[in-house]
Amino acid sequence: MQSKENILSCTEEVRVRFNETDPLGIVWHGHYIVYFEDGREAFGRQHGLTYLDIQKAGYVTPIVKSTCEHFLPLKYGETFKIVTTFVNSTSAKLIYRYELFNGNNKLVCSGETIQVFLDSDNNLCLYNPEFFQAWKDKMGL
Repeated sequence: MQSKENILSCTEEVRVRFNETDPLGIVWHGHYIVYFEDGREAFGRQHGLTYLDIQKAGYVTPIVKSTCEHFLPLKYGETFKIVTTFVNSTSAKLIYRYELFNGNNKLVCSGETIQVFLDSDNNLCLYNPEFFQAWKDKMGL
């Protein structure tokens, strides 16, 4: 459960590129997972938890679960917002929720990803790595 007082999120604006669409000009469903990645990257830059920071600390964070629900289509040339929210957990994992909003501020898509920590020997971490716990403490989580 996440406290409403310490919600960390980030909003990134993206424009749909031609290569992301099908012949009808509608974004192919598989690209929404890429948009989630765009959101995670922006979140990391804004809040000091980038993949390079994680790698520098000696860890990788593969995705073990992703969900995506589609409500409205995005089309070539449209600009949309990705709102990425970190979900605090006591477990050693990164949980992000995503909401994509079109130019009319209507919800287009929502989803979630879960990533786990693996050390340099590819062992699953059962406890928060020290650098991650320090980041959470700094963020008030």
